[in-house]
Amino acid sequence: MFQIRPSSMMQARQPAPRAGRWGVCGVVGMVLSGLTAVQAWAQQSVQQPAPLEVQTLSADLLSQVQQVAQTGAKGGLPTQARVEVQVGALDPRLKLAPCTVVQPYLPPGLQMWGRTRIGLRCVQGQVRWNVSLPVTVKVYAKALVATDALAAGTQLTQALLGMAEIDIAAEAGAVFTDAASLTGRTLIRPLAAGEAVRSGSLKARQWFAAGDTVMVRAIGPGYAVAREGQAMAMGLEGQNVKVRFESGRIVTGRVVGDRQVEVLL
Repeated sequence: MFQIRPSSMMQARQPAPRAGRWGVCGVVGMVLSGLTAVQAWAQQSVQQPAPLEVQTLSADLLSQVQQVAQTGAKGGLPTQARVEVQVGALDPRLKLAPCTVVQPYLPPGLQMWGRTRIGLRCVQGQVRWNVSLPVTVKVYAKALVATDALAAGTQLTQALLGMAEIDIAAEAGAVFTDAASLTGRTLIRPLAAGEAVRSGSLKARQWFAAGDTVMVRAIGPGYAVAREGQAMAMGLEGQNVKVRFESGRIVTGRVVGDRQVEVLL
């Protein structure tokens, strides 16, 4: 059996393929299309910059954050108070555009004590953004503490109290420095040795009864006036109470002392 194979001459005589869509024009079109895709990718890369990671926050910015927090914490504090600021980390899910100038600021109405937040805003960059950074502000100052463990219901004496430097911002409630002002006060919760005596640990004092005549002080910008009125309920320290004047007008103020009510205008 014979097998017929095409000779080299027969192969040479085969017609060359015609130029179709993969001819010279097609190749040029593919090259131009590729260049266009590269340019589009480059433009997209510029329009969508890489996110700013937490680790890229500069040492200078962290120093600024600490300074802003310390300034906010020291408002109204005694000069001997010592402030420490621990800066937390931004939410890792945030994707922030690169920014040339980031400005830290105090959020309005936010107290710079304990666990709080500092604002960060981009003031010079392709995209303006505004985020918050968690911080912990510790304020160390001397205050009255329990010298030994005290049970709830204990009536305080000066012998049960001592002075120590504590983080007064660690918990809510005012602290005290005058032991005489706490003499006779009653604890409503137990205290551990060395724990600060705070306003929330004390039983509220009753400064007057319903129907008593009280002095109402109204305080406003640049002035303060005082006027007598009749308490419409018993006055517990730090709580609000309604007072009726002789004219029939009724105001609400906070109990601040023995037969003393303060109204802020």
